[in-house]
Amino acid sequence: MHFDLPELIKSLGYFGVWGIIFAESGLMFGFFLPGDSLLFTAGLLASQGYLNIFVLIFGAFVCAVFGDNVGYATGHRFGRKLFAKEDSRFFKKKYLIQTQNFYAKHGKKAIVLARFMPIVRTFAPIVAGTASMQYKVFMKFNLIGGFIWTFGITFLGYFLGQLIPDIDKYLLPIVGAIIIFSIVPSIIHVIQENKNQTIEIEVPEVVTVEDTIN
Repeated sequence: MHFDLPELIKSLGYFGVWGIIFAESGLMFGFFLPGDSLLFTAGLLASQGYLNIFVLIFGAFVCAVFGDNVGYATGHRFGRKLFAKEDSRFFKKKYLIQTQNFYAKHGKKAIVLARFMPIVRTFAPIVAGTASMQYKVFMKFNLIGGFIWTFGITFLGYFLGQLIPDIDKYLLPIVGAIIIFSIVPSIIHVIQENKNQTIEIEVPEVVTVEDTIN
């Protein structure tokens, strides 16, 4: 699919790129769309004069932020109904409660980190809405994550396109490396969180001989 991305972007133009970014950020069926590779390739094409880099990035940023807002609204509007659902083989209410607690504690980092994790970035705003994460907090870090993601990856493609001759020949391995490096920090963060967690052990009260006598 990555081999076809340059031609796809050329044929779809700005609105095609922005539409894909919006769908991946805000619509549940958009989880399979190539957000990272799309932004990088679009930035590369901008370096070759096919697109204006500033128009491209501004539109991508707006659509990414708006998409996450749609995902949040979807989760807030429909996801909460799951709390009234009875437990079944494939559904446990406690998982929703755990998610709510997770966003209350780690929600700020989760919204930003999710931007760099394929599939996860599609469902993160939906889960945030379902867990009733405070909207002002969500919006603040939605803006931060959307800015870093769209500006960072698109500008990376733009600058590498200017620095490396015939970079399009190496597009597939570069995109693969971007995906790997975007996931690694989140994996490291999760590992560190697990290491930092302490296991609470209930210690029984020691009964002394004097307590027994008394």
